[in-house]
Amino acid sequence: MNKPLVGVLTAFALLAAAQPSHATMPMQKKAKELGFKVENCLYCHNEKMPAKGKVTNNDRGAFLVTQKEAKKAKEVDVAWLKDYVEPKK
Repeated sequence: MNKPLVGVLTAFALLAAAQPSHATMPMQKKAKELGFKVENCLYCHNEKMPAKGKVTNNDRGAFLVTQKEAKKAKEVDVAWLKDYVEPKK
């Protein structure tokens, strides 16, 4: 098998195995109720309005996705943000 084909197949396999994350307005509302200073989607994402399939997470969002996978949860629980530590800049 040639190297470019192996690379494409590997990338496809990784994308197919990735769990999608879906942020919702109720998640934002719950985070606000828990005392987090959520103003918009940028709290966890790199896009102001993430489009389905074109979502990139910032450090906070990546933390939530990691927690979801570690806890084998069906959905992200924004209460997990209490364990998130801001990276030092």
